[in-house]
Amino acid sequence: MLKEYTSLTKPGIVRGNAMTAIAGFLLAAQGNVEWKSLVAVIIGLGCIIASACVCNNYIDKDIDQKMSRTSKRALATGGVPVFNALIFAFFLLIIGTVMLGYFTTTLATIFALFGFFMYVIVYGYFKRVTVFSTEIGSISGAVPPVVGYCAFTGRFDIASLCLFLLLVFWQMPHFYAVGIFRLKDYKKARIPILPVSRGLEVTKKRILIYIIVFTLIVPLLTIFGYTGITYLIVMLSLSVVWFYRSAKGYNVVDTRIWAGKMFGFSLIVLTCLCVILSINSWIP
Repeated sequence: MLKEYTSLTKPGIVRGNAMTAIAGFLLAAQGNVEWKSLVAVIIGLGCIIASACVCNNYIDKDIDQKMSRTSKRALATGGVPVFNALIFAFFLLIIGTVMLGYFTTTLATIFALFGFFMYVIVYGYFKRVTVFSTEIGSISGAVPPVVGYCAFTGRFDIASLCLFLLLVFWQMPHFYAVGIFRLKDYKKARIPILPVSRGLEVTKKRILIYIIVFTLIVPLLTIFGYTGITYLIVMLSLSVVWFYRSAKGYNVVDTRIWAGKMFGFSLIVLTCLCVILSINSWIP
């Protein structure tokens, strides 16, 4: 039973978002880490994200039943009663909000709740009705590094805006690759994501465009004095490779295999971004 409740929180998503939040916090701290605040960010934001994921499981349970990737989720199978899941989500949300509100800053708490609202309410609805659901969902996914940054600084500035934009434009190629890789599932569930509604060629073009925009945003943190030359060289190099891999998608025989590789490389880009931001104060 514990395993089923844990699966409702989508631990992979929680871990990934915690990683970006930690990166945002450590970038802001510049080596002067307030450990109590950092722990509060990890636990507090983690609980809020976990709550959002449980709510999303509830909202999407009819869709999940139609998709092979998600058909065995606890709410889709009835393994966890709906009422119990919602109570679980409610307590996670309260714990997370209290943790952030008490141990960090008001602004960080507001951003975390904004992300919750965007993911559960806005994305939860628009996922079913518009081709732009990925763009809408990317807003909530870009909030965690901002929460981490604002938890330390208590302000929203150029650095936090850059972090937000980097995550927005990282997510869209990432999730479009998922959409192509799982195209049959999304068609079966009638989810109007871009690969389903507009086709693969349009999706490949969007992926390429968003990677270009991501690459153009990368130098801003260095230009405004928040990161050093190491960050710039590493992230621009990865961006160029990402662009090259994306461009190769126009000539591949098996688009699904290409999409799987694009998905995997996007995770490498995100991991390197988070690591280098986290150690920024110790490198040139």
